[in-house]
Amino acid sequence: MQVSVSAAVLLGVLVWLLWRYANLRAWHVALCVFFGFCLTSTTSGPHIADALQAAARLVSTLHL
Repeated sequence: MQVSVSAAVLLGVLVWLLWRYANLRAWHVALCVFFGFCLTSTTSGPHIADALQAAARLVSTLHL
């Protein structure tokens, strides 16, 4: 659960930075959020979560 919260915070910060500095429109942000919610309910949702977990495990073993 910690990885999914960290990924959500990281992606939220990334979207905020794009909105703030890259002239991302508010409806683009809303579309990103809506797409994320829709994507989690598909059959790809668990596969994406597993890939994020694997990436987090890989990063944690690299001892950056």
